[in-house]
Amino acid sequence: MGRDGYGQRMGRIVRGLVSGAAGTLALNAVTYADMAVRGRPASTTPEQSVQRLADATGIDLGDGEKAGNRRAGLAPLLGYATGVGVAVGYALLVPRRLSWPATAGLLGGGAMIAANAPMTVLRITDPRRWTPADWLSDAVPHLAYGVAAALVANRMW
Repeated sequence: MGRDGYGQRMGRIVRGLVSGAAGTLALNAVTYADMAVRGRPASTTPEQSVQRLADATGIDLGDGEKAGNRRAGLAPLLGYATGVGVAVGYALLVPRRLSWPATAGLLGGGAMIAANAPMTVLRITDPRRWTPADWLSDAVPHLAYGVAAALVANRMW
């Protein structure tokens, strides 16, 4: 297949999928390392998001343990979808290769917004009330996402 419009679009989608997966892996690795080093628990906001979205859409997650297990399974999937979706969106919307620092900033910032904006709208979190430590705990993994995704995306350009 030549580099026609369809071929170019598919190439961008593949670049987004691969770079988003790499970024999401980096974000999760940094997050889990932080949990291990500081002995902190996992965030409950992803599972709260699943519950609020299920409530808003009328989806029944079941009762008791079964509902909890579904939330626990769906929460990381939302994270994967966000990480891959941000990178695919970037790959489709940015018409030319940018420097990796610019790409890292756009991807990391985009992922942070894409992760937190829905939780803010759902009133699960309020970034206006975050402490500096809260901001750092959220920004560092998203920076890792941006750097990893940018390195892969620019390598595949």
